[in-house]
Amino acid sequence: MARAPVTRVRKAYEQVYDQLRELIIRGELPRGERLPNETVLAREFGVSRGTVREALRALAAHNLIHTVKGASGGSFVTLPTVDHISEFLQANISLLSASNDVTLEEFLEARRLLEVFAARQCALRRSETDLERLRETIVDPTSELPAEERFIYNEGFHSALLDGAGNTLLRIAAQPIFSVLQTNFSREALSPRFAARVDEDHRAILVAIEHGDSEAAAAEMRKHLDYLSRTYTSMWRQGVSARQ
Repeated sequence: MARAPVTRVRKAYEQVYDQLRELIIRGELPRGERLPNETVLAREFGVSRGTVREALRALAAHNLIHTVKGASGGSFVTLPTVDHISEFLQANISLLSASNDVTLEEFLEARRLLEVFAARQCALRRSETDLERLRETIVDPTSELPAEERFIYNEGFHSALLDGAGNTLLRIAAQPIFSVLQTNFSREALSPRFAARVDEDHRAILVAIEHGDSEAAAAEMRKHLDYLSRTYTSMWRQGVSARQ
């Protein structure tokens, strides 16, 4: 026996989970469909209600179903969306940041790797819809928008650029990092000069993307992020000092 290969026997609830998960992933149980109740599932799988309950908990933990209480309730199929996964990552990355397990330098390095590549890909893959979204986020140099509104335009620019890169996994990875860094910005401390520079950088990146010049788009994004890094470093240190 010591020399024989041993395969772990999966528990009953894991086998039920596996089969239900496969049905959901294949689309045989579509999003929004209500699953049979525990009694029916237990009879169909030939297991106890407790086993079914454990399988449903595992599905819920992986965001494959959600449970609604009440007479009209039950367990409903709910495949995770890109935004849901992104929000989940953002919440957990924020915890790592708060506990100092992830440094500012690591955030900036990861953002540079992701968004410089995204700018390059956006220049190669952008559609007219992507270009229009990017143009709508460019702030008029003569406008006097308050800081909060400028941040909305800023976030919109980076989100549109990530979408224009045409890679869902890239967006899932980059958006949470961008969002966590944004939350550490002090809106009130930003000068008009800083805001003008950000707008200028965005326009330069957009021009390169409009021309389909991937290398110029990447270079402009790298220059933009290098400029932002100095401000992030200053504000991050202030935030750490205030918390200590």
